[in-house]
Amino acid sequence: MIRRPKLRDHSINRLIPNMLTIMALCAGLTGIRQALLGHWELAVLAILIAAIFDALDGRIARLLDSSSKFGAELDSLSDFVSFGVAPAMIMFLWSTQEVKGFGWALTLAFSACMALRLARFNTKLDNADLPAWTSRFFTGVPAPAGAGLVLMPLIAWLEFGADFLRAPFFVGIFLIVVAGLLVSRLPTFSFKRVRVTQAWVLPTMIGVVIYVSMLVSVPWATLFFTLLAYLATLPVAYRTQRRLQAHRPVATPNTVPVETDHD
Repeated sequence: MIRRPKLRDHSINRLIPNMLTIMALCAGLTGIRQALLGHWELAVLAILIAAIFDALDGRIARLLDSSSKFGAELDSLSDFVSFGVAPAMIMFLWSTQEVKGFGWALTLAFSACMALRLARFNTKLDNADLPAWTSRFFTGVPAPAGAGLVLMPLIAWLEFGADFLRAPFFVGIFLIVVAGLLVSRLPTFSFKRVRVTQAWVLPTMIGVVIYVSMLVSVPWATLFFTLLAYLATLPVAYRTQRRLQAHRPVATPNTVPVETDHD
């Protein structure tokens, strides 16, 4: 009796990353609800959970070879809600609503810049002639990082409790600066391209354990200094990109790196 090979269940493979994307969307919406209730710690935690799910869905989609146009569009919609609308609403409810119309204008500006950033991402076409080094960079700050950066005043306030961190003027500056970084052409590192060699597996695992332990023990300080470290990488990414561009230039100057599947 001849046994037929089992066909791969593509529907299940596609369902798993899409479900993670839906979970990220739900986490982002939950962040808004927690902000409405005044539970600021839970609001930030919800955005963090959304970022974790967003990081997982693209990687699992590639692992299962189940990337699809539907998944990419769903991911963009989820990113807009979780990282464009939810953080802006949290900051509005926490601080900038005190300045009424101006505070709402800042909220709209941040969300609009996030929409523009995601729209630019969706319209990029693959260019096989690009040098391999271009995959190491994003153009502008990616959506999850932008959400984290705009929440920095709230995260710092949860840790240090300084009143000036909640001032609408101070928070407004963060909203404007981060919104500009989202739509800028500043190169930023794409850490999803990092490969861990065999020699660094054990040190990396130890580092992850230490980081998770700190995240559990002192979450707000850990998040705050993580975001500071990310900000420190921005000038490094700019200099690295300029150096690589000088040695191995891109054929078309206006072409930007392709960001596959997810931020």
